[in-house]
Amino acid sequence: MRRRGLSRRDVLKGSTAIAASVFASPIAAAAPEPSSITPALIEAARKEGKIVWYTSVDLPVAEKIARAFEVKFSGVAARVERSGAERVFQRIGQEYGSRIHAVDVVNSSDAAHFIVWKRDGWLAPFVPEDVARHYPPEHKDPDGTFATWRAWLSVIGYNTKLVKPEEAPKSFADLLDPKWVGKIVKAHPSYSGTILTATYQMARDLGWDYFEKLAKQRVMQVQSSADPPKKLALGERAIMADGNEYNLFLLKESGQPVEIVYPTEGTPLIVGPNGVFRDAPNPNAARLFQSWMFTNEAQQLMVEIGGLRSFHALVKEKPGRKPLREIKLMKDDPVAVERESEAIKARYTQYFRV
Repeated sequence: MRRRGLSRRDVLKGSTAIAASVFASPIAAAAPEPSSITPALIEAARKEGKIVWYTSVDLPVAEKIARAFEVKFSGVAARVERSGAERVFQRIGQEYGSRIHAVDVVNSSDAAHFIVWKRDGWLAPFVPEDVARHYPPEHKDPDGTFATWRAWLSVIGYNTKLVKPEEAPKSFADLLDPKWVGKIVKAHPSYSGTILTATYQMARDLGWDYFEKLAKQRVMQVQSSADPPKKLALGERAIMADGNEYNLFLLKESGQPVEIVYPTEGTPLIVGPNGVFRDAPNPNAARLFQSWMFTNEAQQLMVEIGGLRSFHALVKEKPGRKPLREIKLMKDDPVAVERESEAIKARYTQYFRV
């Protein structure tokens, strides 16, 4: 799948400063002073009346976050435009290519998108007070254009009605067992930023021959990283090879027959930044929304109702969920994902023929 007007392969040319990392330095040389939520900002946002948020987070989670914002700041409607991360990226590229400025704030499960948007000057430098005070340097852009709003894992899962705990896979290698032929569901990196990122990490750590072997297991292929958990809960497949940890948290806690597996080789870590667009049609509402999204209140809500992970220093993990510190993680590398994205998609499609 090719992106119109924007080539990932061109992103890092002549861009040494950005190439060092998405969050390039612990010292923010160009970042503006932190901004707090003031009565003046709230009033200005109410005059604009709305904020438009493009996001790849699962729609029910996004809607709950948006409704909480509307309750907190009456008079400012939060409109959610949800799609897969790669679709979000394409849409913004097409809109801006046609001089359409519809998005106020963006969230993507492909952190590499922010390399492009920042390079092209589309993001507005804006630092919420909580980001400045409570976020580690590696999760905030030194120039103040974005920060990690959410984090989560791409995990293995199984249906507890179809698979006994002692028979469940414990590793990615276990998914290659002949007993799982025709019983696995998996999402696609051409649609989902989560799966694109996870595919990069797994190919780097396990080798592409792993995917070549997995493709022979007659895997059900779906689009979004939110789809495998849903197929699992419905019993359409016994095992999911990848997909959102947060969906499995919510399904399990609602009584659905699903269980999470953190593979012994390591679990792919995904980060999803938020950023304000420079040409946002509702700039004050955008800044109010961005500021609130990084507060302890909003981040704790995101964890509780969304099953996501937060890097806010004051946020507590929900009891009953495995703490992040106890999980062996694969290392995220958005710059490498940006550089290799098209090659990853092409090779994946070659193996899975979808």
